[in-house]
Amino acid sequence: MALGYRYYSAFLATKVVCLDDSRSTPAQTLNDGQNYYPTSRWVLFGHHFAAISGAGPLIGPVLAAQFGFLPGLIWLVVGGVLGGAVQDFVILAGSMRRGGKSLAELAKKEIGPVAGMAAAVAILFIVIIALGGLGFVVVNALADSAWGTFIIAMSIPIGMLMGWYIFRLRAGSSSAVTEATVAGVAALLLSVVFGRYVPEVSWLNQTFLLSRHGIIIAMMIYGFVASVLPVWLLLCPRDYLSSYLKIGTIIVLIGGVILVNPTLKFPAFSQFTHGGPVVPGPIFPFVFITIMCGAISGFHALVSSGTTPKMISAESHARPIGYGCMLMESLVGVVCLLAACSMEPGDYYAINVPVAEWAQVAGSLGFHEVNLPALTQAVGEISLRGRTGGSVLLAVGMAQIFSGLPGMGSLMKYWYHFAIMFEALFILTTIDAGTRIARFLLQEFLGKAYSPFEKTDWLPGTLLASSMVVAGWGWLIWNASIRTIWPMFGIANQMLATIALCVGTTMLVNAGRSRYVWVTVLPMCFVAMTTLTAAAEMIRNHFWLTHPSPVGLTLNILLIGLIVGCTGCIFAGAIKIWWWAWRGPGPVSAAPDFAARSRL
Repeated sequence: MALGYRYYSAFLATKVVCLDDSRSTPAQTLNDGQNYYPTSRWVLFGHHFAAISGAGPLIGPVLAAQFGFLPGLIWLVVGGVLGGAVQDFVILAGSMRRGGKSLAELAKKEIGPVAGMAAAVAILFIVIIALGGLGFVVVNALADSAWGTFIIAMSIPIGMLMGWYIFRLRAGSSSAVTEATVAGVAALLLSVVFGRYVPEVSWLNQTFLLSRHGIIIAMMIYGFVASVLPVWLLLCPRDYLSSYLKIGTIIVLIGGVILVNPTLKFPAFSQFTHGGPVVPGPIFPFVFITIMCGAISGFHALVSSGTTPKMISAESHARPIGYGCMLMESLVGVVCLLAACSMEPGDYYAINVPVAEWAQVAGSLGFHEVNLPALTQAVGEISLRGRTGGSVLLAVGMAQIFSGLPGMGSLMKYWYHFAIMFEALFILTTIDAGTRIARFLLQEFLGKAYSPFEKTDWLPGTLLASSMVVAGWGWLIWNASIRTIWPMFGIANQMLATIALCVGTTMLVNAGRSRYVWVTVLPMCFVAMTTLTAAAEMIRNHFWLTHPSPVGLTLNILLIGLIVGCTGCIFAGAIKIWWWAWRGPGPVSAAPDFAARSRL
């Protein structure tokens, strides 16, 4: 990964997209103090990393451990360097040079109005499905956990105070960023420590001990508020604060892996290469839709064409933010895979398989619990059996590694809840940024019927669009299960990646950079092949045969069909442009300065 950043990202920055700090960015030319706002490189790095790092790099590798450690490890490293980071970087550079336009608007500009409409429809549905999948994991992690809910709740006022201090009281000075960071991180860590006592105080326990539906409602309220408030007040500082905790935790986890040197209990390839009790499908193509964000994720393209290009203050910042954040996320996926594979297989499956199915799975496959009773007592839970979804298992795996550090053996309960908080922060920062991005998309779409909706600072449009987006993903979480929402999330997310890479390829062609299109075409073809194969497999062998609800079955198939159909429409328009560019002497529809200056 380090070599990829040092050499491959430098090649992309200098030869393919040609970054140039002499050019003004949208944050400078369109500064409105609300959505367009020049932001410190490291603050924006934190926001971007927090926004793209959702459930994918945490949960995907944990679930994919069923196949053994090697398939997931290869996909995380190779896919991240050659696929995901390229997509994020190219789309960020393209949006940054087009006024911070969304992916749908980029498709319209580069391919045509039909492709733009198809992209808008596909992206809107994909984003809502993605937010539903991400939010479902948060619900499973925080439901009936007063300690974890308290910590997450405290991150909101802490983030808002940081935003007010940095951007209003101190006018964004570098010293203000440092001071607010130190105070914010300290306050969040104190929340972790004092959260231990929340369940013991009656009124605090009643306030923060929420049921599954209570967590969903609280998430919907937060997503709405974060989408409406100015980015500097809540979204950006809270994501920045979360990113410090995320990066710090990953550094400690990497150090823990090195010092503790946990033994991998999983083989390179397991007996479940044709499907198993956690992931129902075969290793090809299901490892590529189970692990998404850690290798390549279409959702990242929405952040790279959503909030980030509206806040970037210099073109050179696109390299560490666009390419570097993706590699950081790949590293997160690798350490989460190691944490999962350090568990005893019997304990792994006892946690990840529903209680009603565990006896049959254990008997037929020869698994048995090894350390699960002791682990349950050590983390302070009533039971760990059947806590499906991957989030609880990852927290247990991380707590085992942390408690193996010198002097930490008696603190496993704290480490477990710290890990739960770590996971929830990871995902909620994607929920807030994703809701805002979906709001931008919906306002652009509604603006075709009523022009004021296109103004992102028009309050009625902001309130209505935010409400519609939140209602969509909230309904999905309310009615879904992990076995229906995660495969749908994987297929939708990876189809979005093919759309983003298709748009990125077309931008290169239109800018007269056709000799470099291989950097986007190769990952695009691979992701399209694996995702379409997985979609066919899910419909034929899983949705069609096992889905309990005819309504749910019909909805799932229609959503997949709609997304694939829209993707095909976009590709049809793009291929026509590629063909004429190959036949013709120069750029097809690039703006003059793009062609003349060899800019993306």
